[in-house]
Amino acid sequence: MCVLALAWRASPQWRLVVAGNRDEFHDRAALPLARWEDALRVIGGRDVLGGGTWLGVAEGGRFAVVTNVRAGPPDRHKLSRGALVSDMLRRGSAAIVSALPEAYNPFNLIAIDGDQVNFMTNRPEGLVRPLGPGMHGLSNGVMDKPWPKTKKLERAVAEWIERGTGERETLFAALADEEPPRGMTGYGGDRDEPEGSPIFIRNPRYGTRCSTVVTVDAEGHGVIAERRFDAKGNAVGDSEVEFLWPEVAP
Repeated sequence: MCVLALAWRASPQWRLVVAGNRDEFHDRAALPLARWEDALRVIGGRDVLGGGTWLGVAEGGRFAVVTNVRAGPPDRHKLSRGALVSDMLRRGSAAIVSALPEAYNPFNLIAIDGDQVNFMTNRPEGLVRPLGPGMHGLSNGVMDKPWPKTKKLERAVAEWIERGTGERETLFAALADEEPPRGMTGYGGDRDEPEGSPIFIRNPRYGTRCSTVVTVDAEGHGVIAERRFDAKGNAVGDSEVEFLWPEVAP
């Protein structure tokens, strides 16, 4: 997941709205969005190599998403960052308390458990801090210095909430945007200009693998939807799963 906008209690209509793209090597195998056979309350895609996931929800009021932070080649001896998400979805906030940030390559994580929202990172140093209601974004940079495409996606999500229609195709259209942010040079395919890259990366080696939209309304009715893409950037499959979150007082 390389760009994401998350609106938490940003309007009376929606408890949670998320729109994000996962960018990854096309030859890294992954399973499509579904309930997990070994943890039926967990819903998400699954990284076949690491066993974890980049984004998911769990019945009962849990959500988690992780992005890599650009900091050179990853250390192959460290734990999979996707395990942070799967642990959070299975165990809740206890997974954050027990996590050892130094055991993972650089990452950003947003985790929701009931009415607790936390941001966790290990770059430039280990940090866990609460997030309040409003709009939050993630990319492959540090959270306090959001990339232009992150702000662009945040604006698209805010406009969707303002319109109040509830249809998700507009969010998928925003995630399919291949225009570089205004004033930026664009993405050449070699990841040398990440801050100027568009929201959707079309590249035969490393590009957008899937787009995900999550909505939870004020009554706790949730939908997580995923659209997958091949190495040419063509849509090749869609999945959608409904779930329930309990009411939690703000």
